[in-house]
Amino acid sequence: MNKIRYYVLSAVMMVLAMNVVAQDHQYSQFFNSPVYLNPALNGQFEGDVRVNMIYRNQWSSLPGALTYMTASVDYNIPKFGGGVGLMFTRANEGTAYYLRNNLAGIYSYSVGSDDFVLSFGLQAGIGNRTIDRSKLVFGDQIDPRLGYIPGTTSAADLGDLNNKFYFDAGAGVNLVVGNFMGGGALQHINRPDQSFTGATAKLPMRATGHLSYRWDLNPYDNYTEDEKSYVIPSVVMYKQGASTSVSAGMQYKRRAVNAGLWYRSGGQSGPSAFVVSFIFDLFINRDGGEKLRFGLSHDAPSSKLNYSNTSGTTEGSLGYETTLPSRNSSPKFQGARRCYDFY
Repeated sequence: MNKIRYYVLSAVMMVLAMNVVAQDHQYSQFFNSPVYLNPALNGQFEGDVRVNMIYRNQWSSLPGALTYMTASVDYNIPKFGGGVGLMFTRANEGTAYYLRNNLAGIYSYSVGSDDFVLSFGLQAGIGNRTIDRSKLVFGDQIDPRLGYIPGTTSAADLGDLNNKFYFDAGAGVNLVVGNFMGGGALQHINRPDQSFTGATAKLPMRATGHLSYRWDLNPYDNYTEDEKSYVIPSVVMYKQGASTSVSAGMQYKRRAVNAGLWYRSGGQSGPSAFVVSFIFDLFINRDGGEKLRFGLSHDAPSSKLNYSNTSGTTEGSLGYETTLPSRNSSPKFQGARRCYDFY
């Protein structure tokens, strides 16, 4: 009976994973994967080169991995007020090793003055998804008494195609005015066909909107930026197909430590969660334009998928910025506040 429960639960996880296929994963530490959030944030940092990596392990105690990883590198071009970048995203979902990979190039530029900065980003790349059909278990392979018997075959028609490539495109815009920042992005603008079977299966567009405000807790004190304290409330909204999600919360930023508390709503049918996040700037060299940042967050589900049967979700992130020795030019719009001041 334990074996039967395991494989039934595995089948349920596979169904959940295939439902997730209709929508992209979301990072709780959206501020530590800015290029994934919005391609307009590409090249928006103080140094010359930035590298970001983030890993998400979702519902770790359930059978069937739900893990996600994004790695990006972007190059700041002061003349454009933006830059060029490269982003790789990998998703592993379910017991059948359903994999999604995406490699995209990004270009961004900005216009503005000392009062505002308006940034635009374009993204284009190749997506791929695969599935290991041999890992699927069907009802006619499970014995009522013995459970799943290895080596048995199913009468189900699995088809021949288990690997699919497609072109994928996205775009975004971001505006910073004073202590406010707002932006939006559209992914899968071309709605690529990701079908395994030959029947059309369009990937729905993902719409993202985000809004942040930076509240200076020491506005009248003669402190440097590194000595001040800030509270930064933010709202991030996602919509893809019939799925919607809203994350709302705030960060407290003080010197090299940033702590946040968030609530993410999964809409009418999706999972909701409370999120606690911490960011540590492990190394900052202002003169050399270097910064090393580590982030950690944990989600506690508050819906039907509760903490006792999922163990929650954990994310870890790492970011590094540096300045190249050969670069002497100053960033464009130096007097204006930039998006990186909000995370």
